[in-house]
Amino acid sequence: MIFYLDDTHFIDTINPLDLSLPLSADEFNPRAWYVDAPRMEPVRANGFVGSVLEGGAVNFRDIFFNPHGHGTHTECLGHITEEVYSINKTIKEFFFKAQLISIKPKQELNEDGAMDSIILEDQLDNLKNVEALIIRTLPNHESKKSMDYSTTNPAYLDVKCAEKIIKAGIKHLLVDMPSVDRENDKGELAFHHAFWEVPSNPNFERTISELVFINNDIEDGVYLINFQVAPFENDAAPSRPVLYQIIKA
Repeated sequence: MIFYLDDTHFIDTINPLDLSLPLSADEFNPRAWYVDAPRMEPVRANGFVGSVLEGGAVNFRDIFFNPHGHGTHTECLGHITEEVYSINKTIKEFFFKAQLISIKPKQELNEDGAMDSIILEDQLDNLKNVEALIIRTLPNHESKKSMDYSTTNPAYLDVKCAEKIIKAGIKHLLVDMPSVDRENDKGELAFHHAFWEVPSNPNFERTISELVFINNDIEDGVYLINFQVAPFENDAAPSRPVLYQIIKA
């Protein structure tokens, strides 16, 4: 189906570009923060078994997972505040203009991978009136789809980038890393605090999505993004960000 954005541009919904990593109960599910793989188990109670394979009438399974540690998720400032604000109450609109950029992290001391704020500044100079920013780190290996990031000290965003991103008018930040902050930072979470301006001026509109995956055949540029976020009353929830190409008529 084709939807016209204005007299000169349209989007084609037949060819969505899914940026999410699926949740699965196997050892290859992407994860971080020292959590085990997700579990999906048939309910067993009073002679009932929630598995057709095992003789039950239906498949009826409990699912055990952590939204921050297992796959693509979107979070709000409730991630770092005493009161656990809900992502379900944060996102009230679901379509935004988004820009995808690709950056190769520089290598810091102790083999930390940090986004070079100078390079990011150059990239932000080219943003085209968008509300969402998607960052793809290079090299972009398929291994990201099944990576256990725990103890790997993955790339993160230098806190100096937060001010530049805010000044660019970005409300929704999406990254293919497990976190915008360093893995072992003694609980400081500097970028999270700077982006949400906690505690000085808490911003309830901005979101961060982590562990997205952007295929290499998706080109850098401007898209329409649709946020599909599970309606959990929690600081974070599994999400499915979907891009649509903006096509000139």
